[in-house]
Amino acid sequence: MRRSATAPFVLLVTLVGSTSAVAQPPPPQPPLPESPPPFDTNGAPTSTPRVISIADAMAYAHANQPAIRAALSQVKERGEAAKIPTAQWLPHVGITGQLIGGTTNNTTASYITPSFMDIPRIGGTSRTATGTLTPYPSTFVGLGLNQEIFDFGRISAQRAAADLLIDVAKQSAAIARLDIDFGVEESYFAVFAAKSVLTASEDAYQRAKVHRDLAKAGVDSGLRSPIELTRAEADLGRFDVGRIRARGGVATAESVLAASIGAPDAALDVTAEPPPINDMPALGTAMKEVSTRDPFVLRALAQLKADEEKTRAIGAEMRPDLSLSSTLSGRAGGAPPGGIVGTTNEDPATGGWLPVVPNWDVGLILNWPIFDGTVVARRDASRAEEQVRRDEISLAREQEVAAIEQGYVAFEVARSAVPALQRSVGAAKANYAQADARFRAGMGNAVELADAEALLTDAEIQLALGMFEVARTRAVFGRAIAEGL
Repeated sequence: MRRSATAPFVLLVTLVGSTSAVAQPPPPQPPLPESPPPFDTNGAPTSTPRVISIADAMAYAHANQPAIRAALSQVKERGEAAKIPTAQWLPHVGITGQLIGGTTNNTTASYITPSFMDIPRIGGTSRTATGTLTPYPSTFVGLGLNQEIFDFGRISAQRAAADLLIDVAKQSAAIARLDIDFGVEESYFAVFAAKSVLTASEDAYQRAKVHRDLAKAGVDSGLRSPIELTRAEADLGRFDVGRIRARGGVATAESVLAASIGAPDAALDVTAEPPPINDMPALGTAMKEVSTRDPFVLRALAQLKADEEKTRAIGAEMRPDLSLSSTLSGRAGGAPPGGIVGTTNEDPATGGWLPVVPNWDVGLILNWPIFDGTVVARRDASRAEEQVRRDEISLAREQEVAAIEQGYVAFEVARSAVPALQRSVGAAKANYAQADARFRAGMGNAVELADAEALLTDAEIQLALGMFEVARTRAVFGRAIAEGL
């Protein structure tokens, strides 16, 4: 019942995985050329994406994200469907014209009754012991009207059930908005994380380039062994691959951000500084507030009420129904009327081919279905469905509590890890400074320097991912408590 859009985070981790694993140096490789900036298919540099704030991103997503528009369309559709039961109070008016040929035993005017018109039976044919297969013409035209007079609560019960389905659709739309908000927040902070990874990768490449140049100068002067240069070239190539992948990670994160808000842009950029992370409410306060606004629970409650009203509406189909029926008609039949000997037809002038005999009627009709097994079975099935909804409410509340507690713990863990990650970066920088000084003084070797470089790069990347995890878990918690609704 609770879906989270973790694709940006998983994608980001995948993209930087090879870069963050630099603590395990690969075997020396031939030197690689420096990577050019990205170009389009025409060879021109790619354009810079538009910069958007997180507030503007949220507002745009609320107005344009297809998932939200689809959910709102469902609410509108439910609203129109709720008008259907009330339409039963409107009159049914229809016109029919019929020309029929066939046998006429028992009546001189044969006709077919349409669903929107009640036609009383008038006339009769002569009595016969054996009947006859001789056909006679019959014609009929009519204007009919049916009007509901009193439904004994049947229509109101159907309308109540339909109205409650609107509430179900509204809560589904709220859930869709929560999903979109979470996806926008996650993808927005993922761009910052990808950029931090790119910065660490670019810095590592520049440092490796300086060391390669130092190693080359040392080898050219005869002060260093050639293996120092080949190792430096291999490290430079490795960090070049890392920054290429980090650039791809930024481009991917920016494209995911554009898709998450439903923008037509291929990619969107973020502001220079990340937005502040909202303060965490007290766990007890969050639990109390979410009980009145969690759309998962509210949707389950609305669905239960709708099912209860549906059960009542099905049962109301067994109630009496009082309606008004009125018909204005013209008819004629070509069969001989009963009791008149020697008469060949009802109207010698037309022979039953023109409906020239007028009739009208007005009547009140009371229908009462005393027993209908199908209706009873549908009502019982609807009652069983009510119990399913009650169980779903209990499940939704349990999941609500579990999601809030897990989100709270995950945020606290992510936030607590940041100071340790920052200390790790500080220690890695100090270690790199010592290794760099030893290498420049001729006391250290390329392996020692590469290990310090890898340690620093990995620490910076882990700090970037740690900051992203703080923002992401805060967004997860906000979604769990239906923040913003």
